[in-house]
Amino acid sequence: MVKKGVLHSVQGALSFGAYGRPSAALHKAAPLLLCARFLTRNGANSMNIHEYQAKGVLREFGVPVPNGKPAFTVEEAVEAAKSLPGPVWVVKAQIHAGGRGKGGGVKVVKSIEDVKKEAERMLGMTLVTHQTGPHGRVVKRLYIEDGSAIERELYLSALVDRETSRIAFIVSTEGGMDIEAVAHDTPEKIHTFQVEPASGYSPFIGNEIAVALGVKGPAAKQIGQVVKALYEAFLAKDMSLLEINPLVVTKDGNIICLDAKLNFDDNSLYRHKDIQALRDLDEEDPAEVEASKYDLSYIKLDGEIGCMVNGAGLAMATMDIIKLYGSEPANFLDVGGGATKEKVTQAFKIIVSDPNVKGILVNIFGGIMKCDIIAEGIIAAAKEISLAVPLVVRLEGTNVELGKEILAKSGLAITSADNLADAAEKVVKAVKGSN
Repeated sequence: MVKKGVLHSVQGALSFGAYGRPSAALHKAAPLLLCARFLTRNGANSMNIHEYQAKGVLREFGVPVPNGKPAFTVEEAVEAAKSLPGPVWVVKAQIHAGGRGKGGGVKVVKSIEDVKKEAERMLGMTLVTHQTGPHGRVVKRLYIEDGSAIERELYLSALVDRETSRIAFIVSTEGGMDIEAVAHDTPEKIHTFQVEPASGYSPFIGNEIAVALGVKGPAAKQIGQVVKALYEAFLAKDMSLLEINPLVVTKDGNIICLDAKLNFDDNSLYRHKDIQALRDLDEEDPAEVEASKYDLSYIKLDGEIGCMVNGAGLAMATMDIIKLYGSEPANFLDVGGGATKEKVTQAFKIIVSDPNVKGILVNIFGGIMKCDIIAEGIIAAAKEISLAVPLVVRLEGTNVELGKEILAKSGLAITSADNLADAAEKVVKAVKGSN
């Protein structure tokens, strides 16, 4: 679930304006990294898995990760620790959010007794981090891992650069930190390397990454091997984001992926049944789970104005202009280009299931989707759910006049808008007036 602070921190870091344009002042890699992390980390067309599951996937490709075992009970945590060499163990809470360490969800211990104490403390706790929002997440799983002797902490991620249609590796010497802060404060410390799809991965890329990270000698060779294995895993599993933070150089000169976060493209999951089986619905917002059943791209936010839009870019612009007019969006919801009356009805049901919603803005550009069909869907949905909040509709495109006529003759309290600015102003005014 995306919290308002997350969205706005990304917007602030990128100097977003009313239509989400990133500032050109930042290093090229920084906007690419931040936008990708926002879209994938928060559930936009991607599936997340837990750290221990991610390490299991990477281990299949020969990526060096510490030994560890998952635990769902205190007893399992103790048994897991006993099966590992020690004498240092790491007890890690497993939730779909970063910042676990700062929230008390990662602890280094030096005895089996302390493993037990930390497991008792963490299991069932509500872990609050900068990515969970104030409500936090309940910890239901742990990962007990061998401790590592760390010399240096680095950062490495891979994602799809949609501007160039290439896989890009993004690296930094500032590992183990909040990478968004690094991108904002010192973008020159972030470097990007793209893989030409026609030629594929080459050892040269690994060498360049090792140089950028300041890694020399045998460890530099290992960097090349790790990057190659990560690239192969990224391709084979149709990932949308791969993030290793930190990637560490140990005191004995080895390279280890100490933490791992993987996101997978929703559109490819039909051919990865093994990845689908890793999905943890307890970590997802119930409304987002429901939306996925109807092929709706929905992300819950913390605002008061629900949005229903067709097209991700238009949806982002709609959210930005709501904020520009003095309110906050309650969600990101893209109904897609071929929405039916039934799909629109389900979208409305999901929006109003959020008790924070005080008004709804529908912003539709009818290309493939005809405005009259959308209008009929809006009316059907409003009647079925007995809509009790202000509803503003802006339609443009195919059959727009017919669509507006249908809305006007519906007998429902639906406000039509001439353009996006007009729509935002009217819905914000209606919501503020009812408060």
